[in-house]
Amino acid sequence: MKKKVRAIGEVSLSAIEDQWQRDATAAAIAGARGVVQTDGPIPPGTPIGRLSETEWGWIIVTVLFAWIDKRAEQATAENLDTERTIRMTALDPQPWDAGAVAAILPELADACADIVDWSKPLAQWPREIMIEFLLKAMPLIRKAVIARDLSDKGITRKSSAGAIARQANAAAGGPLMTPDEFNDEIGI
Repeated sequence: MKKKVRAIGEVSLSAIEDQWQRDATAAAIAGARGVVQTDGPIPPGTPIGRLSETEWGWIIVTVLFAWIDKRAEQATAENLDTERTIRMTALDPQPWDAGAVAAILPELADACADIVDWSKPLAQWPREIMIEFLLKAMPLIRKAVIARDLSDKGITRKSSAGAIARQANAAAGGPLMTPDEFNDEIGI
């Protein structure tokens, strides 16, 4: 295997991505600090243990919005898909994946009710049960990830009433059109 030799001064893509991640984190921290000010909603010196749920909400929202804002800036600057860029967190597992897995847990528990003894710790499950459990989980996770990725809803996309109506029509076996779209005149 031959290592690619970069020209002097050429920056790797991972170094650029790392810088964007650092910038997004710095923006998030600055956002949180902006909430904690003398004239801000949270006075400086307020003990963390005394923050109300509303005050925690202000901190979390400013952190998230500042981080998303910086990642959207990256997407624009690098001509990338905004939704995917915002989802890239450099975390393993990705929070988006953890959310999809969490969504299938009730269905997975139902699907495995006959094979898993839920009173036993995971380490005591026989190998065959573990394999069967994971094989039941895989298609459910795959389905949840596909549903998440194909959704019209997202951080940067709004789901319109028309999109919802089209999805409902398609789910019922109808066309991907809303009734009012059938009345559009065709210009000749």
